[in-house]
Amino acid sequence: MSAAEAKTETPENKDRSDEARSFFRAVVESNGLVVFLAVVAALVVGAVLVVFADKSVQDAAGYFFSRPTDLLSAAWTAVSDAYVAMFQGAIYNLHADSFSGAIKPLTNSLTFSAPLIFAGLGLGVGFRAGLFNIGAQGQVILGAILAGFVGFQFHLPLGIHLALAVIGAVLGGALWGFIPGLLKATTGAHEVIVTIMLNYVGLYLLAWLLSLESFQAPGSDNPKSPPIDGNAQWPKLLGDDYGLHWGFIAALLAAWGVWWLMERSTWGFTFRAVGANPSAATNAGMNVKMTYVLVMVIAGTLAGLAGGTQVLGTEKALTTGIAGSIGFDAITVALLGRSRPAGIVAAGILFGGLRASGPTLQVQANLPIDIVLVIQSVIVLFIAAPPLVRFLFRMPNPRLVKEVTA
Repeated sequence: MSAAEAKTETPENKDRSDEARSFFRAVVESNGLVVFLAVVAALVVGAVLVVFADKSVQDAAGYFFSRPTDLLSAAWTAVSDAYVAMFQGAIYNLHADSFSGAIKPLTNSLTFSAPLIFAGLGLGVGFRAGLFNIGAQGQVILGAILAGFVGFQFHLPLGIHLALAVIGAVLGGALWGFIPGLLKATTGAHEVIVTIMLNYVGLYLLAWLLSLESFQAPGSDNPKSPPIDGNAQWPKLLGDDYGLHWGFIAALLAAWGVWWLMERSTWGFTFRAVGANPSAATNAGMNVKMTYVLVMVIAGTLAGLAGGTQVLGTEKALTTGIAGSIGFDAITVALLGRSRPAGIVAAGILFGGLRASGPTLQVQANLPIDIVLVIQSVIVLFIAAPPLVRFLFRMPNPRLVKEVTA
């Protein structure tokens, strides 16, 4: 046995590993109340930022001591206008002339949520198996590349073309998940490092491909592919007046499939056992290394479907920004959803709504769209620090409560 191997087996290192695994599980499977309060706290922080960014509040602050109520009134107006604008941009437009126009913001939110749900489900599977997969962004890109290529390169009958394009998305994402899974199983390479590097590989691979003539739209030098063939696009769910497509329904079906996998299948039991304690799982006869590979393939498959949904249903062409920040936002979605399918669906719709509300917030409330990004970031901060949320809301530490009642 080498000195390094002997070091890793000392009681001190084992305790540190157990503590790190305990913290990891506390973050990715936070208490539901903590998650809810994290969102509330983020909205409060967002309200404070709105107050500081509003011009009328700044003006009223200049004569606060002569008329303090003006400052309070201006602050309330700024916050209420901002959140009303977000509501109208994400759920229901109160000023629309018809019901179909009024619900259009909701359909936009659901459209934006579809790739977030797919990618969040993949990350959630990894989290529950003890793998902190940061590579959803690269997996989304590879899924979009293969789905887009099949979509614009071939002209096939309706149904067959879409099915093959979706298979392309699955293969692209699965490949980009297989690589870090195999490296972790065979060499012990940490999945965080490998997946981060693969994000950059995928990004620059996409940029290089879009510089090739075969990947560019005819007669254009812009890094944009030819349009996706109509037979390869996700059909509209509510007609051509809305952007919502059947990819959202596919995301819901994927959520049900992940629930069945994790809660009702033997594989799911193995995934959860490995995530809880790899050593105990090994002693129970489970193949931990093979589990790592399989989990990363499944995670990559779901993230690849996110990329396929984006290129086949929303953008309808392959561009350098096709993945946006889907892979990174999906980390927050998975954390907010406590790595459970139902929670991930709800969190995906929430973040889809935040994204859809951005332009309305900018136009109606005259506020920077960055406020939405700050709210998302603060949600991550609070979820990643459960003790901070408990301190802010004076909640007892469940571990101490358990020790006292034991």
